[in-house]
Amino acid sequence: MTDPDHDKAAGSFYSFDRLWPIFFLALIFFLTFLARAVLSPLMPSIEAGVNISHSQAGMLFLSMAVGYFAAMLGSGFVSAKITHRYSIVSSAVMVGVALLILAASHGLWEMRLSVLFLGMAAGLYLPSGITTLTSMVVRGDWGKAVSIHELAPNLGFVAAPLVSEVLMLWFSWRTVLFVIGWVAIGAGLVFAGFGRGGNFPGQPPRPASVRQVLAEKSFWIMVMLFGLGISSTMGIYNMLPLYLTTDIGLSRSVANTLLALSRVLGLVTALISGWATDRYGARQTIVYAFILTGTATILVGALAAPVPVIIVVFLQAVLSTIYFPAGFTALSSLFSVDIRNVAIALTIPFAFAFGSGLIPALIGFLADMGQFSLGLMITGGLIMSGSLLVLFLRDPE
Repeated sequence: MTDPDHDKAAGSFYSFDRLWPIFFLALIFFLTFLARAVLSPLMPSIEAGVNISHSQAGMLFLSMAVGYFAAMLGSGFVSAKITHRYSIVSSAVMVGVALLILAASHGLWEMRLSVLFLGMAAGLYLPSGITTLTSMVVRGDWGKAVSIHELAPNLGFVAAPLVSEVLMLWFSWRTVLFVIGWVAIGAGLVFAGFGRGGNFPGQPPRPASVRQVLAEKSFWIMVMLFGLGISSTMGIYNMLPLYLTTDIGLSRSVANTLLALSRVLGLVTALISGWATDRYGARQTIVYAFILTGTATILVGALAAPVPVIIVVFLQAVLSTIYFPAGFTALSSLFSVDIRNVAIALTIPFAFAFGSGLIPALIGFLADMGQFSLGLMITGGLIMSGSLLVLFLRDPE
């Protein structure tokens, strides 16, 4: 197989010809992420409308994480058959279909199956997306390219509560899902016609490639680091509207507005993190990311008054974006392009199941016991521990 890293077009990284394919990929990532992130600001309305508890709401996020887990593990088989490009297209279209099904669901079990399918659809994207992205730019620009790509989830964090609140001024939460679903389907079809990159097959997780990845000690460390990174973003984000409304006493609209505004500066932080990764290295960037983010997460649970909580919610949201450009750069650097999608497909499912599945479920369980804040503080302590794990990571540089 020819290494796509050796076939990149000449020209500056900042030229339009280089940047627009990266931003197009980021748009698809944004929509597949928004489809999952929007459930968090909608959850207070969903709880009231479908009559479910905090723990049942947390289990919905766990169901979505299980679907994401399963699809990412099998994503290599899909991309090997239809190429990375059409794996990306399939992910966007199926995410849209899943949201349409979820919008029509009424019972708890219907919703669980719908979010399971949603997780599976979204899970196809990331291994093909990152592999396509890193094949389009030279290695020295990976940090910058990944930081642009990481604008997508950070913008998704901002857009999800704003889109929810604007549409719910006139419509129900079901309409919110319906609108995002059709936009995702449309974007997937446009990418099929005009998108660039990914015109090569993925590597299915054959025993030889899987053994090669699993034999790398740093792979297991990356699994744990990504799990903690996702805990600091999706894990906290999923349960924060419930915490702000039930324990801090904010209204749903105020909580969702705060949730959106707190993520705006994260867009800048992600770009700065990409620059810092290229300048100072992934390991050092990751260490600072976990120390700072873990401390801020602990403070979210430790401070009970509304004003201090609002301040640290902003701080935690800004700091939580530092990890991912450095994390994806480190992970990509550990493996050659022919098995890179396998490494990503094995890393992210376990990390996502932990960070966006088990962590919200744990916080929801403690919340039903009257210990919502304790769940947040435990999560913050776990995130801080990631700064020690980095010491055992092989230097990707």
